Amino acid sequence: MASVSVSHLILFIASMIIAAGVAGVFTTSVDNLSEAISDRGVQVSDNVRTSIEIISDSGSDNVFDGTTNTTTIYVKNTGSQQLDPVERQIDVLVDGRFKTGDDLNITVVSDRNVDTWDTNDVVELTIDGYLVPGDHRVLVIANGDEETFEFRVEDNP
Repeated sequence: MASVSVSHLILFIASMIIAAGVAGVFTTSVDNLSEAISDRGVQVSDNVRTSIEIISDSGSDNVFDGTTNTTTIYVKNTGSQQLDPVERQIDVLVDGRFKTGDDLNITVVSDRNVDTWDTNDVVELTIDGYLVPGDHRVLVIANGDEETFEFRVEDNP
């Protein structure tokens, strides 16, 4: 009779140790999942509050300058969130080619002499690189919001 009680006691203690280990694993997993969901919620909120609009005229001759081999695009912040006019927050692709560093210059067009891209402010994207005559496409991505600009480069007589 005593041997049954001892074996039950050993099984009870073993099951309590296993239950405590499983509870610890579940608690850690639930905490990690909760933190990941919270981070993703902040990121989605930022993306929802971000909106840009390319305001350049695709029919204008001022988009591509064949003398300096530069393309100039104007982009307006139409969202409710302030953005940083820097390369790490703005991605630019010209005809599918990613532009960075020396090929891309980002300037806030404002009379307030600011370095932030506030709501309703415009940035000038100056993109270096020769473009052959024909149709071209610029994709601008800012904080997850993307806009496409299509224009044509004409032959120079």
